[in-house]
Amino acid sequence: MPEISIPATILVIDDDAEIRYSLSRVLSTHGYRVTEAASGEQGMALVKKGPPPDLVFLDVRMGGMGGIEALQLIRSAQARQLVILMTAFGTAQTAIEAMKYGAFDYVMKPFDPPKVLSLVASALKTRADLHAVSDYKPSINTEDYKEGIVGSSPVMQEVFKVIGQVTASDVTVMITGESGTGKELVARSIWKHSHRTCKPFVAVNCAAIPDNLIESELFGHERGSFTGATGQRLGKFELCDGGTIFLDEIGDMALATQTKILRVLQTGEIQRVGGTETIRVDVRVIAATNKDLEAMVRAKTFREDLYYRLNVVRIKMPPLRERGDDIPQIVDFCLQNLVKQKKARVSKVSPEALAALVAHRWQGNVRELENVIYRSAVIAQGDAILVKDLPAEIRVATGTEASVASVSRGNSTLDSTLTTIAESAALANAKVVAESVASGAPALSVERALDFLHASLCIGDEPILPRIEREMIARVLAAENGDVAKAAKVLGLTKAVLHKRVKDL
Repeated sequence: MPEISIPATILVIDDDAEIRYSLSRVLSTHGYRVTEAASGEQGMALVKKGPPPDLVFLDVRMGGMGGIEALQLIRSAQARQLVILMTAFGTAQTAIEAMKYGAFDYVMKPFDPPKVLSLVASALKTRADLHAVSDYKPSINTEDYKEGIVGSSPVMQEVFKVIGQVTASDVTVMITGESGTGKELVARSIWKHSHRTCKPFVAVNCAAIPDNLIESELFGHERGSFTGATGQRLGKFELCDGGTIFLDEIGDMALATQTKILRVLQTGEIQRVGGTETIRVDVRVIAATNKDLEAMVRAKTFREDLYYRLNVVRIKMPPLRERGDDIPQIVDFCLQNLVKQKKARVSKVSPEALAALVAHRWQGNVRELENVIYRSAVIAQGDAILVKDLPAEIRVATGTEASVASVSRGNSTLDSTLTTIAESAALANAKVVAESVASGAPALSVERALDFLHASLCIGDEPILPRIEREMIARVLAAENGDVAKAAKVLGLTKAVLHKRVKDL
């Protein structure tokens, strides 16, 4: 039997009968089922009585219960209920309060029917997307990641192994990697699992302290040692005696301070600025940098002897773009923490949004991803992050809207990328290629390749060769139903080379 389409139900709450009539007429004319309520109290009763409407239009200023109060009550009773506020007063206060208390949007009176209908369509699409993620289950339990380092990719497993190997000793560790990859989390994990965990962990950002103050910050100073030194002060090394000091951005440290750090590592002794007393300290040093220290050593801007003292064991933190398989877990971790900290009510993410997050090239690494999740969770209008809640630059990946099939938990990032490309190619008219494969002919003949080259010369500003290569790979993948091995054979490539080309393109 053919599927019967049930029209969406819309509740209009307004104490002005003319407004209710005109809005109901516009909506019902376009196939929506409309219910009316003449007050906030009556509207609340209809919402509670159920089943809840697909969408609510709610006037801001009414006698009795006002629109903002009704909005709060509706949203607290039904977290996924979408509400559009109506107002004749487009003030900043109205707009701020509408969005603060979870309205989907607001419209101005008198109504512009096309805009109202467009807004209704957008709201109903959002409602459908929210219900589509009702069976979402987090892929991790945050209790399993108390260190805050999330990931199970092969590159992260290697990081975990080295952390475990260095915790039993006091060896000096150098952590390298781009900004935002989690270098301090690794340092804290080493300290937490070491025998020094009962003693202090002190983190010092060497790039944030002026050169004329960093020596005092690290080693302390005596009263009167310089202008403003009104009393004795203990430095970070002294304060964390017996513990661990984390020198972040060590590559930004001045040469004069590097010399003093080297002396501490060699002798275990410090002197306060302006003091004559030698003080012994027992401190484990963990350093980190996002700079190329080897190049700095060659350029004589970083001491070679200090480099070798610090670089006894090196842990390289991979950028997020090299561990895309970990993104779904990191997203879950961020969402669960936001809920625990009561910073957001959002605990889910739609497959489309997750696909877009996986496809994005994260220049700011995990820190950037965390900020995007926080921002998206704050503006999300239900209990899930949808594609529309993501920043504009993430909503579209590699020129194609991310799709449900392009990512799934347990699949690798590469498989997800291949799926997306294959689907995109199918949408881009790979029918001829598929038919030729079905008939036993080669997936791409030389003639068809030359035809495509001729067409490519006529369109687009993108360089021709990458466009041709991308389209050919996409069409073959589509024709082979995403089978990478078969596609590689048709293209005359090894499977490994095809994997690399897909990533590069």
